[in-house]
Parts: sequence; structure tokens; C-alpha cells
Amino acid sequence: MIYLKTDEEIELMRISNQLVAKTLGEVAKAIKPGVSTLELDKIAETFIRDNGGTPGFLNYQGFPNTLCTSVNEQVVHGIPNDNPLNEGDIVSVDCGVLINEFYGDSAYTFPIGEVAPEVKALLDATKESLYKGIEQAIENNRLGDVGNAIQTYSEERGYSVVREMVGHGIGKNLHEAPEVANYGRKGNGTKLKSGMVIAIEPMINLGKRQIVQDDDGWTIKTIDSKVSAHYEHTVAVRKGKADILSSFKFVEEVLHLQSEK
Repeated sequence: MIYLKTDEEIELMRISNQLVAKTLGEVAKAIKPGVSTLELDKIAETFIRDNGGTPGFLNYQGFPNTLCTSVNEQVVHGIPNDNPLNEGDIVSVDCGVLINEFYGDSAYTFPIGEVAPEVKALLDATKESLYKGIEQAIENNRLGDVGNAIQTYSEERGYSVVREMVGHGIGKNLHEAPEVANYGRKGNGTKLKSGMVIAIEPMINLGKRQIVQDDDGWTIKTIDSKVSAHYEHTVAVRKGKADILSSFKFVEEVLHLQSEK
């Protein structure tokens, strides 16, 4: 069952997603070589609670933390730990918030210091593939159009698209119908209607597309141990142009200021 949201509900979801965006901005201020993902997790939890929200992932189906932090070959659902991040690493930080009875959900992959050129290129392409997918998230298109745009952009650049992990509908539940795959055929799949709210989240690998689950029961890794990038926005389907409810603005303001130092 796909729940269409009213304009009022979408504005409440914008508040949820802007809190996620600001939380990721707080993470951006702290993220650097030597910092652990558990430290980032504490920063995120404190900021969310201080701003009237509840961490959306904490205890969700037993997940133990506020953030999913997935380092290098980890694709998604990495559990924060005490290991320091190293120069040249990348880390996908995925954050969810519950406020006003609605969830927000967004993810950003951070480079830690200077990363290898091929890794930087993967990050740039993965983020751009997200926006290619969002361009297709308009009324009367189909979910296959979204997935196809992501897949085509990524594969043309020599990357591979994770198939098993997908985006999702979102609202009063963190995960709702429909599933939003990052691959597909144009004109196929569920028809998009104004008022649908979906989380689009390409997971793009430098190497093979196959994945494996870690012994912790959560962390998903690439089968060949090559790095993977992950970006996510929550988007309301509209006529003519999708409405992005989350934002990378706060992250990228911080990263831009840091790069100028």
C-alpha cells in the first residue's frame, strides 16, 4: 500500500528532513582523520534530541546506533565503533530522524582528508547519479525511469550498481512501499503520483556489484573489498519537478569552508 501525503504532511516531512540535513552538517564539522564513527554517532544523537527529534535508526529492528557509518568497502548499515578514521578513507553517514510523527532520511559519503583520484571520481559520480534519478521522480513517470537514470549514468562511467539494497517510500514509517531500485528499465514499474514521498539512495561500487553481509548481521560490504559510495535524498513526487525535502547544503557549506583553510 502506497500512502500519498497531503501538502501539509509533506511540509512536516520537510521539517524532519531538514533536521537530518542539519545533523549531517554537525557530523561534517567533526569528521576528520583520527575521529571515530562512534564519536560522530554521539554528536548526531545529541543534536537530534536537542532539536526536538528522536533518532530514527536507534533500536530500529534492533539497530544499536543513531547513524549508519559505512567505511570504504562497507556499502550500508555499518555500525559505529571506536576505530579512528584514517586519511584517505571514505565513510557513508546515513541518518534518520523522527519528529512530528514523520521520518526524515538522508545519507552523504564523506572523504576523510585527501582520497585517491579514482575514489573522488566515484563519490562525484554517485552523487550526480542521485540527482539524475531525482530528475525522473515526477508525476506519471515510473519507478523504472528513476532506477534506469541512476544505472545508466553509473554504468557508463564503469561503476556497478548494488541490486539487493534499495531506496524506499517513507512517511510515518521509516520504510514504506514502494521499493525504489537503483536500476531498471524505462517505462517499467509503479507509476509515480504527486504526493508520493520516496527515499532515493544509489549505492555505487568501484568494483563488482555483488555484496556480502558481515558477521554482525548488519554491515553490507562489497564482495571484492573495493570501495562503495552512497548518497540519499528524501523526495516528494510532483508534477514537472521533484521536491527534494532533505538537503546537502549544511554539509557542503562546512566542507567548502574546510577546503579553503
